Amino acid sequence: MGTSWSARIVDAAPHCANIITSVLAGIIGQMSNWEAGSDISRFNRAPIGEWVSLPDAFMTVLNAGVEIARLSDGAFDPAIGRLVDGWGFGPAAGAPFSAGPAGQQSWRQVELSDGKARRMGDVTLDFSGIAKGFAVDAVAHALRDMGLSQFLIEIGGELRGEGVKPDLQPWWVDLEAPPGLIVPVMRVALCGLSVATSGDYRRFVTRAGRRLSHSIDPRSGAPIANDVASVSVLHESAMFADAWATAITVLGPDEGMAVATRHGLAAILIRREGSGAREYMTPTLAAMLD
Repeated sequence: MGTSWSARIVDAAPHCANIITSVLAGIIGQMSNWEAGSDISRFNRAPIGEWVSLPDAFMTVLNAGVEIARLSDGAFDPAIGRLVDGWGFGPAAGAPFSAGPAGQQSWRQVELSDGKARRMGDVTLDFSGIAKGFAVDAVAHALRDMGLSQFLIEIGGELRGEGVKPDLQPWWVDLEAPPGLIVPVMRVALCGLSVATSGDYRRFVTRAGRRLSHSIDPRSGAPIANDVASVSVLHESAMFADAWATAITVLGPDEGMAVATRHGLAAILIRREGSGAREYMTPTLAAMLD
């Protein structure tokens, strides 16, 4: 996934690290566009219209991605691979591409069936906005299967906490703040809860002197230009927190917060304003902090 992971586990067994690395290796083998032999690469190479059998975990992520795409009116799109490559963020960076007409929704070109999927147009899957969150959930599931119930998992800035620490304190974490912006530190307790953050400072490219965010608006086919510095979402599922953070980032302060509020999400958005910043918070998150 091109990132790091860490785990704090109460009463950890010696082989916990091996279990975690095995889980992550399995996810990479299914969902990494950077691995030519992965299931996602195999799917993207399949002829248009041909059904491809896929593992259960893969289908879980794809179904969730399509669901968030529907609920966000395409602001999140798991079939955005052509655009990711075209703007220089994928394994085929700089590959020729066509963004298509504004408002095109690539996810509608993917059909799902029982354990199978197929492309109905020249689109490719990219799970970079959801796979890390799924990986956090998968590691947590593996640890629970081992009988462990108190831990904090982190993968590339996405976290999940279960139970409490040995001192009976919850797993307190500070939400990641965009570098260079002065904003109040928000500390949250993760107990059966996950948090994911999408930020314009994590990955970007510079073209013609312009800094382009890795967050691409599938509707316009171009990197976002809405001054959103970061979005953090708290959710029972790290996978859904990850995908929703991406969708809200693309939608921007007004539409994004409206959608998050409508779906009862606990979210905070930080927008760049001149040399400063402005925070937006959903009622659900505000209630959690009371």
